[in-house]
Amino acid sequence: MRFYKYFPNESLRPYIKYFVVSENEMESEYKVFPPSGLVMGFQYKGQLAIVKGNTENKLSSSGITGISDRYRIFKNSAGIGTILVYFTEIGFIHFTSFPANELYNLSLSLDDIFNKNNVTEAEEKLTIATTDSQRVKIVEQFLLSQLKAIETDKLINEAIKLIYQSNGTVRIKELNQKLFISQSPFEKRFRKVVGTSPKRFASIVRFNTVLDSLNTNNSLAKICYDNNFFDQAHFIKNFKQFTGDTPENFKRFL
Repeated sequence: MRFYKYFPNESLRPYIKYFVVSENEMESEYKVFPPSGLVMGFQYKGQLAIVKGNTENKLSSSGITGISDRYRIFKNSAGIGTILVYFTEIGFIHFTSFPANELYNLSLSLDDIFNKNNVTEAEEKLTIATTDSQRVKIVEQFLLSQLKAIETDKLINEAIKLIYQSNGTVRIKELNQKLFISQSPFEKRFRKVVGTSPKRFASIVRFNTVLDSLNTNNSLAKICYDNNFFDQAHFIKNFKQFTGDTPENFKRFL
């Protein structure tokens, strides 16, 4: 398996965290845990499916996955090649007027979001590209062609910073007070830009903080306490929602 990370050019840096080019000669099934931003993908060879129970739903060769509050299971064909685009938390809205929250817990074809001819052109170019740098450049060109001249919502950007500073443990009421905005308009703006509610986003940030903590020598009890869980039962239930496993079992296989 080949997995390489690349960073975007300066024009895209405020909106894109990084690109990943991944290839796998073997058919495999794997879990993906919730990231804090939307993810776009182009399969330039092979096929990807999302698995729900005993059902496999084949995905479009180019698509986008919204924020989710639970893990997903994917299955790739043998000989797959994929380039992934990891958006920053406020990045997606700068490329389309499609509200980010309408992608919550969904994976859609890029044809549903962007001009079909532009998507097809990018797909065709990726099919004949032979190097990672060529593939990244093709996707960068596609994104630059969609980039809109809109200002970043500074209030939502500040809210995201505050959530990260607290490792996802800040109360939404406290955010409202710090940002001098009432709950209803704040939630509406946050959902449109980020793709989910501030409370759900904070829970994803907290989950990813917990994941990082599992790589340390800290006990599960300390991790539970440090991340402001009410008790161990709540901690286990929350973790299982995001991973399908208990923290104890998960840590055992790290």
